[in-house]
Amino acid sequence: MNQLQSMLQDTPFVSYSYSYPHKSAYRPFDAARSIRTIWETENQNALSLYVHLPFCEYRCGFCNLFTLSNPQGDLADQYLQQLQIQAEQIRKQLPQARFSQLAIGGGTPTWLNRHELDQLFAILTSEMHYQPGAIPACIEASPATLTSEKVQLLKDFGIDRLSMGIQSFYEQETRNLGRPQKRKEIHQALDLIKNTGFSTLNLDLIYGADGQTVDSWLDSLQQALDYQPQELYLYPLYVRPLTGLGRKLKDWDDHRLTLYRAGRDFLLNQGYEQLSLRMFRAKHSNSQTDVQYQCQTDGMLGLGCGARSYTTEFHYSNEYAVGRSSVAAIIADFLDKEPQSFGFAEYGFQLDREEQQRRFVILSLLQTDGLSRQFYSDRFGADVLIHFPELKELPGHHLATITADSITLTSAGMERSDTIGPWLYSENVQQRTESFQCL
Repeated sequence: MNQLQSMLQDTPFVSYSYSYPHKSAYRPFDAARSIRTIWETENQNALSLYVHLPFCEYRCGFCNLFTLSNPQGDLADQYLQQLQIQAEQIRKQLPQARFSQLAIGGGTPTWLNRHELDQLFAILTSEMHYQPGAIPACIEASPATLTSEKVQLLKDFGIDRLSMGIQSFYEQETRNLGRPQKRKEIHQALDLIKNTGFSTLNLDLIYGADGQTVDSWLDSLQQALDYQPQELYLYPLYVRPLTGLGRKLKDWDDHRLTLYRAGRDFLLNQGYEQLSLRMFRAKHSNSQTDVQYQCQTDGMLGLGCGARSYTTEFHYSNEYAVGRSSVAAIIADFLDKEPQSFGFAEYGFQLDREEQQRRFVILSLLQTDGLSRQFYSDRFGADVLIHFPELKELPGHHLATITADSITLTSAGMERSDTIGPWLYSENVQQRTESFQCL
């Protein structure tokens, strides 16, 4: 078990803590597991449906997502044909599955052309019984991939939340991030989105880029607010090992914290509320996570190469990589799969009772609403402080408040989310993550 005291002496930015366990903890199962068997004891009435499109126009220098930049030939068409087969097989395995929300991510799904996007939604409509407008639906986009035709198509197919990665409005800062992006194309894309009228616009920005200042960071945020986004995600820049930063690590940590605090205070003063370390939502926004779905307890069904699926006991996917040749090989393996193989999970993580408890604690605690002690007790049969007495350490470091009802991070605790999450990882997950070779 990590020691909180020693971790607090080190970087606040240990690793992104938005899911548990991370894919780097996944390994081949001892034997293939039937999808039907994995899901047979699960409530399938309000699942989250996630579809992964592992293609982008280029790979940004900070990106560690499962994606292939600038794929050649008819690879996207082949991928969609295989996605159709996978969806057919999954529907046969889980005929009763019903969905309360849809998310399409990647990669950059809007890298697909209009015809390919039509194919994608045809698959979702025919095989997964998706009805445009019936459930909340979101898609990820990038400025360079949006056209007026694509944006209108997304609107027509029921997308009500469009999430776009901007990172910065300063071209030099995005170049330093390994992202050759023009300010003009950002504004053109935002104008398209605004004129089409999605109910929720989310914008992603990154702090910590080389050359970024507090003034340039706040100016990027102000330019984003000019388009009245309902949501913003502010991401600290993380880099893979051996990536040159151009400054000492301690100085960089201090700089990222300064930028985070400046951005947080700016958004709070502009009428946004903070939901997690990264997420901010306008108080006047109508957008909200669908109340039928609770990330701590409910399942997610993933389609596509790179998509994860969650049940209470099993998280599963295909293998994970970042390097181009490794990603290409995994996609090629996906395209070669026989239809019946989609009825089995071969790679992932099996959560025992303790891991299920840890996941619940981490996903709850790192949100501003905090961890409900009653909710935890109802699910696991005891108070969370009995199962995790180490949580009592948090108030002594001014990182959380503990009441009879909840455990809630303070402002100081929220900015140490990416320390507190890894602090709570099990020894097994820590060892698997540290030994993972990401190629």
